[in-house]
Amino acid sequence: MTDGLHSADALQEWFTHYIAARTGCDSAEVNLDLPLRDLGLGSIDVLAIPGELSDVLGICVPDLAVWDNPSAHDVIKSVLGGDGSQRSADSDTGCAVLGNGPTNEPIAVIGVACRFSGQVHGVEPLWDFLAEKKSAITEYPARRLGAAAADWLGDEQETIYGCFLEDVEGFDNKFFDIPPDEAALMDPQQRLLLETSWAALEHAGILPKTLKLSHTGVFVGVSSTDYVRLLFPGGRKPTIWDNTGGSSSIIANRLSYFLDVNGPSLVVDTACSSSLVAAHLARKSLASGECDLAVVAGTNVLISPEVWRGFQEAGVVSPTGSCRAFDARADGMVRGEGCGVVVLERLSDARRAGRTVLAVLAGSAVNQDGRSNGIMAPNPRAQISVLDSACKCADIDPAEIDYVEAHGTGTSVGDRIEAHALGQVFGRGRQAAKPLMIGSIKPNIGHLEGAAGIAGLIKTVLMLQRGQLLPSGAFEVPNPNIPFAELGLAVVEEFQEWPAVVGRPRRAGVSSFGFGGTNAHVIVEQAVERVVERVVEVGPGVLAWVVSARTAAGVGAQAGC
Repeated sequence: MTDGLHSADALQEWFTHYIAARTGCDSAEVNLDLPLRDLGLGSIDVLAIPGELSDVLGICVPDLAVWDNPSAHDVIKSVLGGDGSQRSADSDTGCAVLGNGPTNEPIAVIGVACRFSGQVHGVEPLWDFLAEKKSAITEYPARRLGAAAADWLGDEQETIYGCFLEDVEGFDNKFFDIPPDEAALMDPQQRLLLETSWAALEHAGILPKTLKLSHTGVFVGVSSTDYVRLLFPGGRKPTIWDNTGGSSSIIANRLSYFLDVNGPSLVVDTACSSSLVAAHLARKSLASGECDLAVVAGTNVLISPEVWRGFQEAGVVSPTGSCRAFDARADGMVRGEGCGVVVLERLSDARRAGRTVLAVLAGSAVNQDGRSNGIMAPNPRAQISVLDSACKCADIDPAEIDYVEAHGTGTSVGDRIEAHALGQVFGRGRQAAKPLMIGSIKPNIGHLEGAAGIAGLIKTVLMLQRGQLLPSGAFEVPNPNIPFAELGLAVVEEFQEWPAVVGRPRRAGVSSFGFGGTNAHVIVEQAVERVVERVVEVGPGVLAWVVSARTAAGVGAQAGC
């Protein structure tokens, strides 16, 4: 193609006029080597480029051309076929992978706990909530607004939708030996983490006090620092508890302090991928022997109108208050609150201790977009790279992945790019009757941002443990811009059995992508059951039912006395 607009010079001229016309700048100032977003083009202008190029060239320019190729020059090279931009996942993508070397030590998931919106407090309520395709989306709680109603709702009293915890301010400070004046200034995320981590350790069959001075690590994904904005109303004099109550680092440190443990204690903030990156770091820490047990968590609370306004201005929040991942009606994400915790241990140690193994982390990977089409724009090549790297870390064939819990935010562009990456790595060569099944928890409980990855991981662990696939909420009409069959993908529409595969465990992947470009993917396997013969003698007698609490009054309340 060298004639007319099919030449590089002609396409450069076309791009120059296109950009100048939409940004109002002089044609001489247009630098075609810069990312399109950096030149002042909005999302709508960028999305229109493939269609307009298709019209003037008389060929089909893929929608993803402007996302795979950030600058106009990159798009031109791709269209003219001069740069080999359609690289496979096995080629050098130019995306740096952060320390994803293979390890021979699988990591066991031995405990899980969660507190999500919709009164989902625990794994059983979560399972039922997801199986019934329920949604926790509602309006912002009026009782939280108070004097700040104008800041939240604006002059037009608009409706703000989200997924909110019912009693986010509640906290049993006596149980955790925290004085009332200190507890009052603690970020609710600290409180949620303490309570949910205790429940996760109980679920693992571990008495928290037995961890004293152990090499137990605490890895927490957090991206919200809303609470610090509320600490100084009316010129209140600061105290030392403001420093600890509003610091994000203390969220992890507080739990380590309470448990009196000596392993790594850190907060990870990579925005939406924070808690899955935390799981990746915990897996590596356990595999290296740096810690012997890991509490991995994510937490998110939404109490700042300024942050909310920022997301609205960016156009990523659903104006209709619905999250419809991979659906034709997808119009944005819905923010959500919650806390999820998993307890991890080396599989060999868990087996030796007689733990119940819920699932196994077989591998994981983390990478960065680098220079994409705008700092908040997804990078298809980086997504392909992180999926491929996670499989290599786990030493498995991508074709052996049965299901992927997708990032699936319900944004039209994000869903299309993610589906493309999943198809490139996991969907190739699959039989039409056996596509890669995908789903997202976000339509049910919202986008938990810093806790989003751990929520998806918990859902996946429960499905692997039970051998059943939960439906992806609010999915009815497939997005017509995603060629599901061609990509070898299918969204889980209804609750169904997860077919067993002869010769290997069920396998799944979990994805989480930060809006600043940090991507994470974790490979999770079904735990292979060990057969243990036990002889139990049953005789007449009184059945004992154990209840516990920190006070006599609490025990009485538990026992119904």
